[in-house]
Amino acid sequence: MQQAQTLESRHGHKSFFDGGLAQFIGYKILGAIVTACTLGICYPWAITMIYGWQAKHTVIEGHRQQFDGSAAELFGMWIKWLLLSICTLGIYAFWVNIKLLDWRARHTYFQN
Repeated sequence: MQQAQTLESRHGHKSFFDGGLAQFIGYKILGAIVTACTLGICYPWAITMIYGWQAKHTVIEGHRQQFDGSAAELFGMWIKWLLLSICTLGIYAFWVNIKLLDWRARHTYFQN
């Protein structure tokens, strides 16, 4: 209860983002390095790491968000989307960003 009251009273707003720029840059750099070192195989891990950080620092109407997506699941989706793009001669690629947003929304919820 104390945490909910604290979250609701930040600068008089119920919705806010409390992440810092230095952390965001650090996470982006770490994700880029790991992705480059693994030749792109760990890109889903980098995405889920960033999504988790963003959700952890987002409060909407006094409720903090949480992200529970896993890199392994996203990797499987990535393979499926790649195969569908190949089978449709690249046409399915137009839907990949929408599918990624949908996947992210299904794995983001309110913590409290």
